[in-house]
Amino acid sequence: MTPRYEASARHPRPADGFRSGNAPGRTPVVGHLPQLVRNPWPFLASLPRYGDLVTVMIGPRALHMVCDPDLLHQVLVDDRTFDKGGPLFDKAREVLGDGLPVCPHAQHRRLRRLVQPAFHPTRMPGYSALMGEQITEVIDGWQDGQVIDALSAAHEIATGIATSTMFSTRLDAATLAEARQCVAITMAGIYRRLLTPTALERLPTPANRAYDRARARLHHIVDQIIDEPGRDRTDHGDLLSILLAAGSSGTDGMTPQEMTDQVVSFFISGITSVASALAWTLHLITDRPEIAERLQAESDTVLAGRIATHDDLPRLDLARRFVTETLRLYPPGWIFTRRVSADTHLAGRRLAAGTVLAYSPYLLHRRPDLFAHPERFDPDRWLPERAASIAQHAYVPFGAGPRKCIGEAFTLAQATLVLTSITACWHLRPVAGQTVRPALRATLIPQRLQLEVDSRRT
Repeated sequence: MTPRYEASARHPRPADGFRSGNAPGRTPVVGHLPQLVRNPWPFLASLPRYGDLVTVMIGPRALHMVCDPDLLHQVLVDDRTFDKGGPLFDKAREVLGDGLPVCPHAQHRRLRRLVQPAFHPTRMPGYSALMGEQITEVIDGWQDGQVIDALSAAHEIATGIATSTMFSTRLDAATLAEARQCVAITMAGIYRRLLTPTALERLPTPANRAYDRARARLHHIVDQIIDEPGRDRTDHGDLLSILLAAGSSGTDGMTPQEMTDQVVSFFISGITSVASALAWTLHLITDRPEIAERLQAESDTVLAGRIATHDDLPRLDLARRFVTETLRLYPPGWIFTRRVSADTHLAGRRLAAGTVLAYSPYLLHRRPDLFAHPERFDPDRWLPERAASIAQHAYVPFGAGPRKCIGEAFTLAQATLVLTSITACWHLRPVAGQTVRPALRATLIPQRLQLEVDSRRT
């Protein structure tokens, strides 16, 4: 792919075909922090015009934002040189430890091999059956004409699914509600601490105390589940069974701390990422009624008013494209960082070991030179004849390379099953007068989204 900038005598094209630059609007002392705190998304969208690798300052710290899909692909496939790290992952490790999504390169291969069996395709039918039970439990509790908080409903569904598929057990309602609250507090805290000087993190402010309590309580809940009396190492079709087996696989097995880190990591990511995708999906159903009607027609044809199952997935083509397009517009992980592990060059710039890179799926997914009418929600752009024209490496909601999200198939199946089950059983309408905007969190979520639900069941 040809890089999208014009070379000149003053700014010649470097040997690798990419160009680096600096973001404008830097303020003394704080750098570009005001733009990232007030409204980061327009700022991110503006960066590609200044180069393929653009330096952004967060106070005295430099982040080199990768703005080109081909350049990003170089970074993501070389996870030894461009290791998981930087401010975002440093803060995430306070909660996730060395969980698979955030662990360094040196540990990743072994941990991924031990966790991989839990995400084997043969396990998806069993997971899907559990998903169906949790979907039914939540949406059968809605009342005709009720106004629901879409994000809360999405979190309730995602938490129930995460619990049942990970632990082959059920938590009581109070513990589930507490776990959801702990996840919400920690995710808000991770992004806040990303933009806060380290010295301020140690102050006993209400936000810092709430973050520390939520982090500790979440780990305590998980440890109680792992150490539940009577739990054996039999494969019950859940993630924890796989991890317990991995913990007894000789010298190469997981340590107890590694096991806790994996469970916490997948529990949090399984709730936050899925809930984000589901909430935005429900918003887009109500925002584009003509597409919602098509989606309802597909659900009616395939499901006839029942809850979707794994066997239905091959016939839910529009729903799958709907989810794919939602993840383009609103990728749950909207910004990530990497740390350079050894001196290298990128986009004509020398990067010393320790340099921090960043990339944003949100930025790439909304580039008009990569996606036609990028602000338009258009599931049909993923029809095979149209998707073939989309630039390679431009769509990265799950990352790429060796660190690509291990739960991609799980997440896509879950979002599709929830979406079609809801549209088969309920009609959704937005509450008048609300403006839906993203909230400043480590995961992209709608700030306020209330919907009225009307039963479609006769």
